[in-house]
Amino acid sequence: MNRRNFLGGALAVALLPLTARTAQPPQVTVYKTPTCGCCKDWIAHLEQNGFRVVAHDVPDTAPYRAKYGVPPALASCHTGVIDGYALEGHVPASEIRRLLAERPRARGLAVPGMPVGSPGMEVEGSRRDAFNVLLFADDGSRKVYQRYAARS
Repeated sequence: MNRRNFLGGALAVALLPLTARTAQPPQVTVYKTPTCGCCKDWIAHLEQNGFRVVAHDVPDTAPYRAKYGVPPALASCHTGVIDGYALEGHVPASEIRRLLAERPRARGLAVPGMPVGSPGMEVEGSRRDAFNVLLFADDGSRKVYQRYAARS
């Protein structure tokens, strides 16, 4: 590499906005019980889709659902938090990316229960149950954010 190319490259990097030079993948903080295998599989799904995950094994996830405003009726086996939004259950990475891009006025997303075929709940050679990703707000309102059809 000659001096001109080196200096040109160094100048180009210096002119990049700081955020472009230091951009990190979005981080999801997850609260889960230590023995839950599907939680580990959901975390792997997030990591495979470009998220950084910091997982905390806790004896009970209910206090974290309450702390982050997840209604009890939407409960699942783990609670995540990303950029001020709560994530309850097996929310697909694609819907988390959409949430971050659209920034709706909401508390977060939930996939209540543990539907077979949702991320982290896949079973080799098994069906996928229909499930909805719900957008929920502080006022208790909910709406379907994305529908996933059943597959056999």
